[in-house]
Amino acid sequence: MSKLDRYLLRDFVQSFLATLIVLLVVSVGGVLVDILGNIADGRVPARLLFSQLGLQFIVYMPLILPLALMLGLLLATARLYRDSEMAVLTAIGVGPKRLLRPVLMLVLPVVGLIGLCSLWLGPWADRTSETMIVEANRSVAMAGLESGKFTNLPNNGGVVYLSSLSPDGTRLGKVFLQRQKDDRIEVVSADHGRMFFEGERQRYLELDDGHQVEGPANGALDYKLMTFARNDVAMPDGADTRQKDDPELLPTTQLLGDPRPAAQAQLHSRITPPLIALAFALMTLPLARSSPRQQRYGRMMLAFLAYLVGMNLMFIGTRWIADGKLSGSVGLWWLSLPLLALAIWMYLRDGKLSRPRRTA
Repeated sequence: MSKLDRYLLRDFVQSFLATLIVLLVVSVGGVLVDILGNIADGRVPARLLFSQLGLQFIVYMPLILPLALMLGLLLATARLYRDSEMAVLTAIGVGPKRLLRPVLMLVLPVVGLIGLCSLWLGPWADRTSETMIVEANRSVAMAGLESGKFTNLPNNGGVVYLSSLSPDGTRLGKVFLQRQKDDRIEVVSADHGRMFFEGERQRYLELDDGHQVEGPANGALDYKLMTFARNDVAMPDGADTRQKDDPELLPTTQLLGDPRPAAQAQLHSRITPPLIALAFALMTLPLARSSPRQQRYGRMMLAFLAYLVGMNLMFIGTRWIADGKLSGSVGLWWLSLPLLALAIWMYLRDGKLSRPRRTA
């Protein structure tokens, strides 16, 4: 690699990494809010917070990386124009086409990483996240209940105390439960219990051999005492579970021969992000062209709007395929291929002087 290529590649990589870090910090808020909302509702165990956060970031990487790549290249190239370095490079015979080598040294590995996340890592992370939530919701320990500790149930479900807990997290020993319904308080104690499911999401605590005391919360003396052999207490429902044949959870190889419109839509939504990323990366050099004193942020906003339009068209096209309005054979090729052709045309035309008009 020549000294010029090393210099430009280092500049491009630094700008890309800085942009990626900023976008990840901005994106973590939205992902974290969704996960914390499910934890507050008792649908996702709190102990899975960081694992779910990491897996969701892998799922969203095909959307974050193309934007970071485009903005990073725009910032680096615009700086070359602003500091008149591009004018010096042009004066020594280094034109836009000569910049293709250091640009592709960054773009091709990033596009490969986007394809890896979109085609393999993203679906794997989605399946792993679903499996972890389903398995965790079947364990009392992962649901947030611990032995020797008072635990508040979500959604004002009451307070639970367990004296012991089996290693697999399903059997309970010496259970105490206090909860309030409207203006009455219930206190339940049981010798032992367990957690069981009805369906995939509805969870219950089965309390055996115990007593229940119910009374008013306003201090009156209207109390009731009940002895029971079994008492079932509803817990917050687990997270929504998806079917095993859901196209979002299937590996990409299984989607190739799946004739369902939803499967074809999912397949094209995984193929398109790397192509769009390559197209927007090639557009950065023509879009970043400016005079030394020209503001560079106007072109950057134009590129960001183009990215938003391209991604929205991808989402709309995916919905059209899933609804059967668009054939699976057409897919999203009507978006990615013309966008690639436009990017190549803009790159090849960049820096060329227009021919003067002939006067009559």
